[in-house]
Amino acid sequence: MDNEHDHTTGETAPVDPSSVPRVGSFRFWFATRRWEWSEEVYRMHGYTPGSVVPTTELLLSHKHPDDRDDVAARIARAVDLGESFSSRHRFIDTAGQVHHVMVVADRLYDDAGAVIGTGGFYIDLTETLAESERETLSAALPDVIEHRAVIEQAKGVLMRMYRVNAEQAFKILSWRSQETNTKLRDLAAQLVAELETLPEARPQTLTAFDHLLLTAHTRIPRHPR
Repeated sequence: MDNEHDHTTGETAPVDPSSVPRVGSFRFWFATRRWEWSEEVYRMHGYTPGSVVPTTELLLSHKHPDDRDDVAARIARAVDLGESFSSRHRFIDTAGQVHHVMVVADRLYDDAGAVIGTGGFYIDLTETLAESERETLSAALPDVIEHRAVIEQAKGVLMRMYRVNAEQAFKILSWRSQETNTKLRDLAAQLVAELETLPEARPQTLTAFDHLLLTAHTRIPRHPR
């Protein structure tokens, strides 16, 4: 293995592709440059949770060489401009396996409304669906068929915004539906309805859409189940 990716400072966990979590969360505090990883993000990178202290340097050392400079620039811009850290890139875990991930994030605020950091989710687009996820998607199929048009619209938006394929876009929608206990059709309809609120300026577009994706469920009128 290339020494660049031979991370020996922390205890590594054997990486079985079938057991690698597909979604994990993180937080990054601007003033202290402190990262917090969920157990899932540790495992994605091949570490036993808590065995290393996540830092910007450690994070960048795992990035694919062709993506590292772009990720570093996005982190620096987040700190300098108070933006969320959002990205589509590849990283290499401790076993040398390449992961294709999408980072979806929003800003973190203090009680006075000042931006103090960014937090969100790592979505691993590399692995196939686990059996439990297959069951979840199978259960959602009748809803998908009945409300295909708006769900296809939402998928198209995700494909455009994040440059993912149709299957990956559906996985993202299904994840947010399950994570927030929101019906897939309602989430899709809310995202499509709120597209008009997005700014036209390209640098702000992805950040604004991340916010919609992570918060759309909070603005959906609740119906009796």
